Amino acid sequence: MKTMKSKFYSLALAAGMLSLTACSDDNTNDSNNDKGNGIENGSTLKGTITEDVTLKAGNTYKLSGEYIVEAGATLNIEEGVKIISVYDNIVDYILVKQGAKINAVGTPDKPIVMTSEKEEPGAWGGIHICGKAHTNAEGGKGSSEIGGAVYGGNDDADNSGTLQYIRLEYTGFAFDEEHEANGISFYGVGNGTIVDHCEAYKGSDDGFEFFGGSVNVSNMVVVSCSDDSFDWTEGWNGKGTDLVAYQEAKATLGYDCDCLIEADNNENDNAATPVSHPVLKNLILAGNGESKQGIRLRRGTQADIDNAKVCGKGQPLVVESALTNASLKNGTSRLTNMTVTAALKSDGDYTNDDFTAVTSNKVDATLSYASFDAIKAACDWMKGNWIK
Repeated sequence: MKTMKSKFYSLALAAGMLSLTACSDDNTNDSNNDKGNGIENGSTLKGTITEDVTLKAGNTYKLSGEYIVEAGATLNIEEGVKIISVYDNIVDYILVKQGAKINAVGTPDKPIVMTSEKEEPGAWGGIHICGKAHTNAEGGKGSSEIGGAVYGGNDDADNSGTLQYIRLEYTGFAFDEEHEANGISFYGVGNGTIVDHCEAYKGSDDGFEFFGGSVNVSNMVVVSCSDDSFDWTEGWNGKGTDLVAYQEAKATLGYDCDCLIEADNNENDNAATPVSHPVLKNLILAGNGESKQGIRLRRGTQADIDNAKVCGKGQPLVVESALTNASLKNGTSRLTNMTVTAALKSDGDYTNDDFTAVTSNKVDATLSYASFDAIKAACDWMKGNWIK
């Protein structure tokens, strides 16, 4: 599946470039021909936006190739909109550049749904948002893995818009082994951006990934994404509240998912600053991998995690690298009110004895969730049609 589409990468790139400049279909939004008015129902989205565009409530659109929001423009997506990626030899994704915004606001019963004609993981390229908040990448700037857009800066209050009640299905298009598309990629996104009630469903890469930035997120759900459910690197220091990751059984999916959380500071320089240090609260993480990690803290990351339940992984809590161990040992990072199904594993000074010395932490091999419905029943915020 991913291999087939990857074969067409060169053709897709060329076709994507052409889509920015020409289109013969009258029902295609190829630029700013609507001057900020609503785009006609059934239109194909492609090209570059340089002025405000609105996708009207309840309409259905197709996405073919790159849909790029340039600085100064806003992509408005109203409740109940459905965007369907065309499954062909063109890479489909939405890219919001620095200085641009996306305001995608659904409701619990009229969510915004982004999906694909081909209902399989890896079918399209997801959303990529580039902001002006910090990154600890070399030089304080980075380039998005998809689209090559610049991100980073020193404005941690930067505002890239609002994302609420959105479901992204079957993302994870593989450009190559190093460049796959998450459900939503947050590149240096600031805390002026509002993000809550978003679901990534059956993608072939990560559900949500944070490359630096300070954006806060809440009420986020990842279901059966084959790589990591949540992933951070490059100094992300936002807050995450009410986070759920659920991986269906391998026998049902046909594949074994990776980590529920994979957490880095900086792969090339574990001591890079600003240091990754998110504050997470209220997590339910249920995996399907016999030997894989649940929460994997590594490469110098710090973190505060409170009220988390982790099950379904052979290694539910893993600590790697000298700096990550040290931050837990000296109290810079804190793990509290956590229940995991097996002893913490570490390659350094912070041990399972240290973990369980915090009386609110415990190892309970019986912890499990029989189904996704069992998790939904435990979370009163997981109501409505936005969850699949």
